[in-house]
Amino acid sequence: MSEFSHLDEGGEVRMVDVSSKPGTLRVARASGYIAMRPETMNMLQENRVPKGNVLTTAKVAGIQAAKQTAHLIPLCHQLNLSFVDIGFAFEAGRILISASVSTRESTGVEMEALTAVTVAALTIYDMCKAVDRSMEIGGVRLEAKKGGKTGLADAPRPKAAVLVVSDSVSAGRAEDRSGTMLLEGLAGAGCAVEPLGIVPDEPTAIVSAVDGMLVSGVELLVTTGGTGLGPRDVTVDALLPKFTRRLPGVEQALFQWGQGKVRTAMLSRLAAGTIGDCVVICLPGSRGAAADALEVLLPTIFHAFDMIRGGGH
Repeated sequence: MSEFSHLDEGGEVRMVDVSSKPGTLRVARASGYIAMRPETMNMLQENRVPKGNVLTTAKVAGIQAAKQTAHLIPLCHQLNLSFVDIGFAFEAGRILISASVSTRESTGVEMEALTAVTVAALTIYDMCKAVDRSMEIGGVRLEAKKGGKTGLADAPRPKAAVLVVSDSVSAGRAEDRSGTMLLEGLAGAGCAVEPLGIVPDEPTAIVSAVDGMLVSGVELLVTTGGTGLGPRDVTVDALLPKFTRRLPGVEQALFQWGQGKVRTAMLSRLAAGTIGDCVVICLPGSRGAAADALEVLLPTIFHAFDMIRGGGH
């Protein structure tokens, strides 16, 4: 069972920290209904309700409510919404209300969509209560959500492996700082993972380990370490000749996100590409770079395997 994200270790409420999450397109759609007598629906359709145009007012109220969600629900984040729309449909004995909300932020907009539906329904109730006290609001629920970690829920999860490239870790003089984090992140995202690989900063050792992983059927390989400017930083040099394609968009996304946090990220020589049907991503050896990569890559990178198999965009 998943833990509640709005509770800390002591069981106290907390606001989820989304500072490290990249902004992406996020969309949510919610729906609900307000049931009423047939004669009330006729008055509403014919614009004979004493208080005025009910649905236009309810639409404006729903849009305003979506924009005010963070002020109404304590632990919601303030978001810059890029689109809000409210729709109405007449059914037998009730009006169906739908709301669509979009943003390019670092957290989702499902609460904004649900709030929009609820307030639109309350507005209809308020404007019609003088002629119908039997009205009932119900069925408010989230219909769909796109973007973030759930945005590619159906994308296939590849067989994954992580290779730590480090003289000191390989010799036992230092502890692995990033490989385990990457492996646990990939496993948590649904990937079948191979045991962690560790090799020294030697081109032949790196190539041999990668070749072995490819033979075992690994589809997503992440290396950590050996991407800097030091004389022993040879991971990229060893693997670039094996790349059949480069993935500049992945490289740019990782560079951009890293530089937004640490200026020296510009000195990294991280690389991304494919070796046959295997996606290979070469990352710096720090825990920060590993955490950034998990934030940027998952789950979007999984769509690559649909494309490799001919599924297109």
